[in-house]
Amino acid sequence: MSIHVETKDCTSISDAELAEMADLCAEREPRFDIGFLSKQREEWVLVTRAREGTKLRGYSFSTLERIGGTPSLLIGLATVDRTSRADTVLRSMMGDKYRRALLAFPDEDVLVGTRLLGPEGFRAFAGLTDVVPGPDHKATGEERAWGRRLAKRFGADSRIDDRTFIVAGDGNESGGFDFASPKAQPAEAMVTFFESIELQSGGRLVTFGWAMAEDLAGGKLGGR
Repeated sequence: MSIHVETKDCTSISDAELAEMADLCAEREPRFDIGFLSKQREEWVLVTRAREGTKLRGYSFSTLERIGGTPSLLIGLATVDRTSRADTVLRSMMGDKYRRALLAFPDEDVLVGTRLLGPEGFRAFAGLTDVVPGPDHKATGEERAWGRRLAKRFGADSRIDDRTFIVAGDGNESGGFDFASPKAQPAEAMVTFFESIELQSGGRLVTFGWAMAEDLAGGKLGGR
């Protein structure tokens, strides 16, 4: 059965839809509950949902905006159901986001940023250029500055280490990109990034990369 993806304004999300979204990870971490998701509805602009038939398989809250003039696709929160088709759902969701980024920012490179909860989340950055942080990569001053900008946008500007891109938790619930695939194991170098992160207290890894204009226009991103 094919995966159907729909994106709409967050203001149109009903409480019943929020409850369905909360059920997707009610039995496992990060346990995004309906109260927390209702706050995300207020903080972000777009919500994307992926379905397999009538079954919800994934969702995300995001926005397309300019940060200091730079076109940006920011993903505040995302969850993909941990089934054998998780990778397909992820590609479908990201493909829809890139399509919208192309419409919003034609002929421009777009920064894609989020906070990862685990190493497999790097799969959301497949096909992007200059993904940071990266194995054996020493961040430049500009990349560190982008880490701080994104942390500020995510409400954690005072808690980021701009050399490791780790945001320290403050004990409160925190958004982020929740993805795990049963089909592939992440590289050891990616796992290392998360060894000192306290996820349960809200610790996250700020991660970003660039969707190049030619790749957006050519439909090379998101598995489309």
